[in-house]
Amino acid sequence: MSQAKILHQAPILLARDLTKTVAYWAEKVGFRTLGVWGEPPDFAIAGRDTAHVMLSQAPAGHDIVPYWRITEKLWNAYFWVDDARAMYAELKERGAHIDYELGEKPYGVLEFGIQDLDDHDIAFGQDLKPGMG
Repeated sequence: MSQAKILHQAPILLARDLTKTVAYWAEKVGFRTLGVWGEPPDFAIAGRDTAHVMLSQAPAGHDIVPYWRITEKLWNAYFWVDDARAMYAELKERGAHIDYELGEKPYGVLEFGIQDLDDHDIAFGQDLKPGMG
């Protein structure tokens, strides 16, 4: 029997204002909006290349707690890229909020991070040792 193959993955992030969050991912991170659902909108999917992110409107008055506020330096989403320098330059030019600058990490990744409108930490990393990313 053959084993099923995972085709894509998508972190799910809560948003205080879904419309603004969808626009941020499109304008600042370069993710194409693939769909927005609900009236008023309460769920969206955005994608870039083979990566996706799902965005969900948080209930009114709900506190969104990014992972880094619970565990130091922990991301809400991590995207492997083939060229971290090019991605860094692009997102900086687009005006994304750079959380930490591009640099080599002790775990063999060239990496940088951004924050979205809800303070989620999003990392982009390029594997410097083949076979990880």
